[in-house]
Amino acid sequence: MTGLPEPLLSDSVTKLAGAAGRVVVTGSHGGVFAACLAFRSGARAAVFNDAGVGLDHAGIGGLGWLARLGMAAAAVDHQSAPIGNAGAMVGQGVISHANSLAEDLGLRLGMSCAEAVRLLEGATQPAGTCPDIREARQEETPVLGGRRLVLVDSASLVGPQDAGQVVVTGSHGAIFGGDPANALKADAALALFNDAGGAATSRLPALQARGVAAATVAAMSARIGDARSTLEDGVISACNPAAEALGAHPGLPARDLVEAAMRAGRS
Repeated sequence: MTGLPEPLLSDSVTKLAGAAGRVVVTGSHGGVFAACLAFRSGARAAVFNDAGVGLDHAGIGGLGWLARLGMAAAAVDHQSAPIGNAGAMVGQGVISHANSLAEDLGLRLGMSCAEAVRLLEGATQPAGTCPDIREARQEETPVLGGRRLVLVDSASLVGPQDAGQVVVTGSHGAIFGGDPANALKADAALALFNDAGGAATSRLPALQARGVAAATVAAMSARIGDARSTLEDGVISACNPAAEALGAHPGLPARDLVEAAMRAGRS
């Protein structure tokens, strides 16, 4: 018996109530802002999903960042457990990346997530303050009117006011917690996500059922957690029929799809 509280499993790093002093396993990607939320929660250590690693290693960018703040952290291979599902990560996940502090505790690549969590319980509780890092939300209104372009690094920043607008996110395209209601907080005209290595597309059919055009961009084409990169660098990897009606198809630059949706809003 370690005397430590049980690990906290959370499908989203935005929902870490009660994490203080615990090892957190989150279904979120391991980018810097996700890492910041884990640190701010007071967690002892954290395990993320590597989200396919992706462009500029954005899916695991928070691991080294946390090491500099004194927190042990690791990520599981997105092919071993689906993103957005912390339970599956513990049950079947395999460690693909670990920071130096986690390695000092014995974490190794190929280790089961469950074993990694056990070792992380021996981590020193981080101290100090977290740098002020915030996810961005930007809006652009066309000169000729019509739909607004809403850029949000996290889909958690979408609100009812975004209904009918073009929403570009840095979030992965999987429904966290398996609840279709979590697909998006508003019925946008178009919503874009990151495919986190290819399989994170479950939001697309859920949004199709609500009449929302939706697509993902390939993780290797755009930095996960960065809406501006989704827009400017992203290449469509999957789309639902409503997005196809706007001209979406795999290989299409994300900006072209966004421009088509913006034009449709002016007609």
